[in-house]
Amino acid sequence: MNDSIAMYFAKLLGKVGIKRIWGITGDSLNGLSDSLKKLGEIEWIGTRHEETAAFAAGADAKVSGKIAVCAGSSGPGNLHLINGLFDCQRKGVPVLAIASHIPSSEIGSGYFQETHPQELFKECSVFCELVTNPEQMPHILETAIRQAILKKGVSVIVIPGDTMLAPMPETSKLLWNEPNLPKVLPDEGDIIELAKILNENEKVTFMCGAGCIDSHDEVVKLAHLLNAPVVHALGGKEYIEGNNPNSVGMTGLIGYESGYYAMENSDVLLILGSAFPYKAFYPEDAKIVQIDIKPEALGRHTQIDLGMVGDIKSSLEMLIPRINKKDNNSFLKSALKHYKNTVESFDKLASGNSKTGLIHPQYLTKLIDKYASDDAIFTCDVGTPTVWAARYLNMNGKRKLIGSFNHGSMASALPQAIGAKVSCPNKEVIALCGDGGFAMLMGDFLTLIQHKIKAKIVIYNNSSLGFVAIEMKAGGYLYDNTELENPDFSNIAKAVGVKGFRVEEPDELESTVKEFLQYDGAALLDVTTAKQELTMPPKISFENAKGFGIYMVRAIINGKGDELIEVAKENILR
Repeated sequence: MNDSIAMYFAKLLGKVGIKRIWGITGDSLNGLSDSLKKLGEIEWIGTRHEETAAFAAGADAKVSGKIAVCAGSSGPGNLHLINGLFDCQRKGVPVLAIASHIPSSEIGSGYFQETHPQELFKECSVFCELVTNPEQMPHILETAIRQAILKKGVSVIVIPGDTMLAPMPETSKLLWNEPNLPKVLPDEGDIIELAKILNENEKVTFMCGAGCIDSHDEVVKLAHLLNAPVVHALGGKEYIEGNNPNSVGMTGLIGYESGYYAMENSDVLLILGSAFPYKAFYPEDAKIVQIDIKPEALGRHTQIDLGMVGDIKSSLEMLIPRINKKDNNSFLKSALKHYKNTVESFDKLASGNSKTGLIHPQYLTKLIDKYASDDAIFTCDVGTPTVWAARYLNMNGKRKLIGSFNHGSMASALPQAIGAKVSCPNKEVIALCGDGGFAMLMGDFLTLIQHKIKAKIVIYNNSSLGFVAIEMKAGGYLYDNTELENPDFSNIAKAVGVKGFRVEEPDELESTVKEFLQYDGAALLDVTTAKQELTMPPKISFENAKGFGIYMVRAIINGKGDELIEVAKENILR
């Protein structure tokens, strides 16, 4: 008798090299769960929320470089995957999502838990199909996996539980060959034109994003030839920042002033593998040239003088032989000096010497950076933890940084740390969590214990949705609804069997961070950090300045002048 579709799924996933499936099992997934158990090759890692499963699968795929799998049962079960899958899709990591469905005979009847997942998942996937007939197999499954790998995105297979139990077609074979991504070369004429532009202009600045994943050495070599400052977007930080003598930091809302300066004062901006979205940070007068493997990224956020499609490594290999070495390095020296001054100013804010007895989040992050291993994997929540990670974690070519940088979802740090640690059990994995983000998916803190996952969880406990509050201040709004009444998270950790640490005084922080990171097992560090810490962007618009002034007036009128005193204490009386 032929294998059931469920057993074929399990066997093919094993042949692909899948080690685990993330998710919450349910009756519509019973066939698959039972087949996995019988084969004994693939581990089912149960999470407490399917959103966690999708985030974990995305982190698993990012650190392993291989396709990862998550699954959800019918209706609400697979819908819970959607937020994490949006993040995976926008991050560009290969993930297969198995969205189990109601019985095929009931589709369209308004049955219990009925949705239309093949429609709902389309926007967050490169491939999404409903399987209702065994004759669609094995082609649909093979296609889904190949599409996820080759397009670096999410593939969704929607399949009813009863279809999963049906036998495979008589003619089906268990076949798989790993598809390899091709080199993508730009048009040679475009490369010649780009070389001419770069050779004829003195002040060239690079803007590098996540598309530079495998081209660090080529970027550094070209920057050396051109005496070009190298700016990075957040997605390019781990690939470009380390071992790069021309690095001048990040730009954007949470970036460095030096990165903005280097771009604004350039004659030519060369954008490499980045679809940096913030229009206000692009230079007004420079020629702008963009290279990206995705055609749709070209000119999406700024007008460009020249755009070409190609992978960054191959494109730069074509370009470098055509570049003349520049002798004038005055622009680079100026940019590097600005960067040095900017870093020094940020470092002053990361001090444990607090006149007000507060723990500044910059100091906490600086200590984590200092005592973390050279090949640590960091995850960070959206909001202020991302700001501090961007400014105070140093990348060196071996460390990794994972966050919801494009999708911008709260609560990603904990589940991504779970996925990264399971994928790389011998590496140190540290989650930098906001108190709001951690609480949102706090149920999956129990997953650390259930699966013996030795991740380290840091909570920036400022009793506030901090970044939201800052945005509201900049717009001139009062923000009572950003306040959070938090428990002692270290006691929650202890209650579930995780080692818990809590720090409320600056002079206790350094020794506790060392002990926390050295602990052999899952651990949580709850640090009460300054609530009103400002994270000012490198370019302050008149509207933001005006908005902050309006906020101050409104605060006084509404009897909240004490908040202004707290802002001054935390940002001036340091």
